[in-house]
Amino acid sequence: MEEPSLPWLLASLTASPSSSQLFRGNSVSLSCEDGGGAAGWTLKRNSSEGGRSQCGTYWGRPEGSTCHISFILTSDSGVYWCESSDGETSNTVNITVTGGPVILQSPVLPVMEGDNVTLHCGTRTPPSDLPAAFYKDGSLIRTEPTGHMTIRHVSRADEGLYRCDISGQGASPPSWISVTGEPTTSATPTSAAPPPPSAQLHLMFSLVCHLMVICLYCISTVLMVSLYRHRPAAWTAGNYVPVSIVMTPPTQAEQRLDEDHADVITAVTTEYHF
Repeated sequence: MEEPSLPWLLASLTASPSSSQLFRGNSVSLSCEDGGGAAGWTLKRNSSEGGRSQCGTYWGRPEGSTCHISFILTSDSGVYWCESSDGETSNTVNITVTGGPVILQSPVLPVMEGDNVTLHCGTRTPPSDLPAAFYKDGSLIRTEPTGHMTIRHVSRADEGLYRCDISGQGASPPSWISVTGEPTTSATPTSAAPPPPSAQLHLMFSLVCHLMVICLYCISTVLMVSLYRHRPAAWTAGNYVPVSIVMTPPTQAEQRLDEDHADVITAVTTEYHF
């Protein structure tokens, strides 16, 4: 079965062989596949006997971003992960090492919802296709004549603790199988559902109200412009009414008076000079 990718992580940890259970003395290679972003990945683990440590201290042989364990021991059982120099971490892998005669070969990574998963109940020595009974959370699922059980179209309900039992040989340790949801990248967008009738009526009412307000604004603007253009002439000078002065010609009496006045001024002026 192809291991699911983990695109949301900077790196993903894979195991070869891809089995959550191994016999004592088997070999395994754990690789940190860089997804881009962080550098300097180191394989680390947390075991019940050795605590937290990294590859190359007293277990494993580091080779780039891969750690090789040529002869695995029961003390190597534990949780493994990749860690960068920046403190970023990958997914975790739980490996169980047994000295018993039977193991349950199950995926080390979470299986994708909808995929088919095959479990194999194997023995240390041939033959490896003996009839086996498979259990989930302590309850018998079914017995398979060749030691292989396939779960088709897995769902969240298939998540749980699995083990197998071969008559006359023994039982395997239990292993947890996780199920993850389908990737969202392949999902196609769906069209939005139409609004209910009440929402449509409310929308129409709001539209009519807005149109009425706009119409009233336009009408008031036109009226104001029209009144301004046809305003009285008196408004043009700051509300002051222009005053016109009409000059009327003098009467004969006024002309005669002016002439007498002029003669008097001339006489006075002549007397003053002499």
